[in-house]
Amino acid sequence: MSQQLGTVKVRDYMSTRLVTFGPFMEVMAALRLLVEHGHSGAPVVDEQGRLIGMFSEKDCLKVAIMSSYEGVSPGMVQEFMTATVSTVSPDATLLEVATRFVDAPFKRLPVLEAGKLLGQISRSDVLRAINDLS
Repeated sequence: MSQQLGTVKVRDYMSTRLVTFGPFMEVMAALRLLVEHGHSGAPVVDEQGRLIGMFSEKDCLKVAIMSSYEGVSPGMVQEFMTATVSTVSPDATLLEVATRFVDAPFKRLPVLEAGKLLGQISRSDVLRAINDLS
């Protein structure tokens, strides 16, 4: 199976219908979209559609904790997103991605080509491929 994963490309299993957030979206609106769509996180893009971060369930939890302790209302996505984001090429193999996921705290990787966000590949996408290949 790992030999097969080494020949399958990210582009064959990545999700292209993404929920994305803008940096100035209110955190609670972003949280509602994550819950509504059943996603654990989504890319944050600027006005030109360039990836500038990721906003995840973990970021939402940080907001909830901070709001509870400090008694302030949540702010904008850009205040809580993870700005340093690992990305992957659509031509990377699923074996490469699976290897990265084993050691990474995140569940998804944005897929970029020439700086443009094409989609994202998640742990569950890789598991779907493993199932398809077995």
